[in-house]
Amino acid sequence: MSVRVENLAVDLGTFHLQNINLTLKEGDFFALMGPTGAGKSVLLEALVGLVPLISGEIFIDERKITNLAPEKRGISIVYQDYALFPHLTVLDNIRYGLRFNPFKRGEVAVDELISLLELGHLLKRYPATLSGGEQQRVALARALAVSPDILLLDEPLSALDPNFRQDLRAHLKTLHQASGATFLMVTHDFSEALSLAQRAAVMNQGVLEQVGAIEEIFCRPTTTMVADFVGMKNLFKVKFSGSTAQAAGLEIKVGKESRAQGYIAIRPEDLILSKEPLISSVQNSFAGSVVAIRSHGFFYEIDVAVNSLIFTAVITNHAFFDLEPTVGDGFFVSFKATAVHLL
Repeated sequence: MSVRVENLAVDLGTFHLQNINLTLKEGDFFALMGPTGAGKSVLLEALVGLVPLISGEIFIDERKITNLAPEKRGISIVYQDYALFPHLTVLDNIRYGLRFNPFKRGEVAVDELISLLELGHLLKRYPATLSGGEQQRVALARALAVSPDILLLDEPLSALDPNFRQDLRAHLKTLHQASGATFLMVTHDFSEALSLAQRAAVMNQGVLEQVGAIEEIFCRPTTTMVADFVGMKNLFKVKFSGSTAQAAGLEIKVGKESRAQGYIAIRPEDLILSKEPLISSVQNSFAGSVVAIRSHGFFYEIDVAVNSLIFTAVITNHAFFDLEPTVGDGFFVSFKATAVHLL
């Protein structure tokens, strides 16, 4: 089912949600992203009915649920810490909501969930004896057992090690396709958002900064906050003149005309580092010097100063060993005009 939030506001004293307008289409897998303290979990709890609203309305399809009790909304929520009942077995945890919730699936559907999440061999065990990944699968099964119209996931994979995260990411995708439910997931992990979600929003300080297709948010951010959040580390204030941006004495080709002033943003992976000027189709190439090198295991970040601007490039380990950069070395920073995003 679809979800529509209109002009939602929450006042928690020291924190506020303001003017939240959001639509989730039927069958969406929607990612809600943003820095810590942005209000993402508060929005989930407002949708499920756990925090009061000071204004606004919430609809599932055309049914207004704003004032309904949580158990009557047809919404389930899975928290990061699982929130399993320690005194109940795995099977009793999964079936717990069937006693109270009118949206019952029946035993056949519960058996299907147990099979899908590979929980059959764990049914008689208690939560304390399970691994983190096993507990998360039980929490997912319990949430889906009541056949919710909407499933809310509050950073469901963040506490797991990489192997469990990969497995549960695959389970989530399968569950979403099999259940037909609408999923709304809070995540800090960009790879999770890109691999699971079709649409997304970025929240900051209780306000939605941008809502749209997941690729659009990562590739075409509309605000400087979103650009910085999604990793466009090369963010510069500029003056525009036709199809050129001017900053720190540089003339940067941007490929399109814009207003008199604003910002440009360039993803670090769109920068090319070379010891010699490039002879290619790139329209922008500037001489600079390396000022910092940071290893991230599978890749390196290289900061190159060009006049007073610091460009950050990402290169692979293989490219790093080919180029052998050291602080103080002269390098050229090159990029296409089409890699420059105007804000």
